Amino acid sequence: MTQARGLRHYLRSGGVIAYPTESIFGLGCDPQNRQAVQRILRIKQRPQHKGLILLAHDFSAIQPYIAPLTATQISKMQTSWQGKKPHTWLVPCAKNCPKWLTGKHSTIAVRITSHPYSKQLCRQLGMALVSTSANKSGHQPAKTSRQCYRLFSGQVRILLGMTAGIKKPSTIQDLITGRIIRK
Repeated sequence: MTQARGLRHYLRSGGVIAYPTESIFGLGCDPQNRQAVQRILRIKQRPQHKGLILLAHDFSAIQPYIAPLTATQISKMQTSWQGKKPHTWLVPCAKNCPKWLTGKHSTIAVRITSHPYSKQLCRQLGMALVSTSANKSGHQPAKTSRQCYRLFSGQVRILLGMTAGIKKPSTIQDLITGRIIRK
């Protein structure tokens, strides 16, 4: 638990981590820390207008970032998160959701992870994490901690672990329209 407190302090003070998810390593930070999010965008060479995904261990961790939803909408999302295949939802964002997370969009991308390591990490930290692929924009994402060291050594704290081995990234679907953005 002391290790989790140290990592939470690191993230709250603007640190960036590389950590395993279902299919790839992600770069993550405290979504409330604008400087940390901008640091990720600089590292990735990613424009802010695209927006970012929030990854969490349970629904309560993402609730502050999203607009009120119906019970049917929440149930639909939670059902998709029960399987092994990762599913990211674009949902209307809360009025006070930081623009550095949503970019030019009125929605925010959210996912409850099924990856045991990432789930435990978010639970121990007590927060959702920014989750974007560990790569330079337009390049293949890292799938191992060793690849993260080659790409980001000295720029981020790299957490050891393994992906769940899922070959494709998460499906991205708009909750309101049902449109699938990425299969």
